[in-house]
Amino acid sequence: MPAHRPAEPDIRRYYTEVYAEADRLDGSPQGRLEARRTRDLLARLLPAAPADVLDVGGGPGAYAGPLAAAGYRVHLVDLVPAHVAAARSAYPLVTASVGDARAVPSPDAAADATLLLGPLYHLPRQADRVAALREAARVTRPGGTIVAAAISRHAALIDLSVQGRLDEDNRQSLRAQYETGVNDPRTGFTTAFFHRPEELVADFVAAGLPTPQVYGVEGPLWPLLNALGTGPHERLFGDALTCAETFERDAAILGASAHLLAAAPLTVGPDRRLLDAGAKFV
Repeated sequence: MPAHRPAEPDIRRYYTEVYAEADRLDGSPQGRLEARRTRDLLARLLPAAPADVLDVGGGPGAYAGPLAAAGYRVHLVDLVPAHVAAARSAYPLVTASVGDARAVPSPDAAADATLLLGPLYHLPRQADRVAALREAARVTRPGGTIVAAAISRHAALIDLSVQGRLDEDNRQSLRAQYETGVNDPRTGFTTAFFHRPEELVADFVAAGLPTPQVYGVEGPLWPLLNALGTGPHERLFGDALTCAETFERDAAILGASAHLLAAAPLTVGPDRRLLDAGAKFV
């Protein structure tokens, strides 16, 4: 296991004092679409229950809880102590601990699948994202699956435009973010990196993992849902869900989603080296 690195203080502060992550997926039509699509994709990508799932950066348990209820053995790790406490309180079947995705407090080969549904987009440096993916490989058994989420490079500009919050004060910083992927916290979000689909693939490859399959989570209609305030049972929500499913692997459409999901099998040789790129577990 690599040496521990200090937690990001602004991320802890943001999710403790500023933003209630527990409300995010229910707080907007896009959030509900993200939750539905992510759960549907996990149902396809994860090994069958009962299997051991490590949910790194799992927040207050939005995905860990339903997975545990479906029969998975789930351990959640999160940087924010308040998230860990909330997950333990809300989901008695989930075990949880505080930890950094770059130094996961779990033994080697502890899980059949490891989820990184938040850490990659809170690590602006590729070296840190690679470290998190290598840690995911370390704690995942051979033949297991690694699933990681990213925020799309296009999401911030689209979202702020739909909200009517695009103005001269933030236009320049949003243009810079679009060029570099690094978020300016003055836009209202915390330390973050927004991926292009090919950059998410590059992170996996740089970590020595097999080239992942990348899925668009929300598809291209999520901004319309937010603009119209569409409920989860309205026809447009269903149409947006169908659209997202139809285009989920279309390279020309991937970046239009607010979130991307990448999944790769962990294929290793008998010396515990990754077969795809020969990177040794650390």
